[in-house]
Amino acid sequence: QVQLVESGGGLVQAGGSLRLSCAASGRTVGNYAMGWFRQAPGKEREFVAAVNWSGLSTYYADSVKGRLTISRDNAKNTVSLQMNSLKPEDTAVYYCAADPIRRPIMRAPEDYEYWGQGTQVTVTS
Repeated sequence: QVQLVESGGGLVQAGGSLRLSCAASGRTVGNYAMGWFRQAPGKEREFVAAVNWSGLSTYYADSVKGRLTISRDNAKNTVSLQMNSLKPEDTAVYYCAADPIRRPIMRAPEDYEYWGQGTQVTVTS
């Protein structure tokens, strides 16, 4: 089993930055694709960004391209999401997820097997 714990969420003004971290335990996730998803009140969980097992391939939702950057440190079993130029519409609970199957980066939540508990990000205007 893999346990994922997110941290780094908080309250920030529009235009500001936050860095989310996801720490994995129980098993190394070095061979897993890792993704970030978010869910705003009353909305479905949506894909934000993902990185393949090696860190050499990344994929972003159109709404965050150029503002958010995903990265991973396999030696530390962690994944991060650097969030710049934040907008009020980025407000949501952000979840870290792991896909243990070696395949191209997936964007659907149901393709990810392991999930963290989420961290709240609130962006004020």
